[in-house]
Amino acid sequence: MKANFHLYPSKWGLTSPDTNIDHRRVPNLQVFFSRFGEELEISENPDVYLPGDIVTWDLGRGITHIGIVSNHYQKEIPLIVHNIGTGPKLENMLFNFEITGHYRYK
Repeated sequence: MKANFHLYPSKWGLTSPDTNIDHRRVPNLQVFFSRFGEELEISENPDVYLPGDIVTWDLGRGITHIGIVSNHYQKEIPLIVHNIGTGPKLENMLFNFEITGHYRYK
């Protein structure tokens, strides 16, 4: 990120990377995964989301979120591993919010 700071979102008014938080900011992670992984189709079809895929969401009011598709299912929908402040969870929440990114990173 340091070498290519200009490629990352400038939402925070910074002139250089902030090593305390940049690695956790979802918009920065989206750029990273699109640059170094594979950006995939966003779909309402649960079959396109494979275990290990990374998904990002817009929770509304400027709040973004990220999770990992698991190999566990509920009603044919893959459960998501994520942490939204109350510790890590495994939940059926793939389609609860607007999906803004779908990535595969190897």
